[in-house]
Amino acid sequence: MTTRNKAEKFIELANKRVNKALKDLQLIGNLANRQNYEFTDEQSKKIVRALQQEIDIIKQCFQRTDEIGRNDFKL
Repeated sequence: MTTRNKAEKFIELANKRVNKALKDLQLIGNLANRQNYEFTDEQSKKIVRALQQEIDIIKQCFQRTDEIGRNDFKL
């Protein structure tokens, strides 16, 4: 794959994946509606902490090429 093709593929996948991630984050944000859902402060903190940890890992991925371990999220 040429450098141009790699760049084009990166842009194509980044657009799709980032837009999907943003939509999913908005759906997660909907869970904060206490009229529709019941949850504890600890549960909400756990969600935010998991999301922030993954954002931190993504930042590291773009800064270096080492493989970084990920954890599955569960309440």
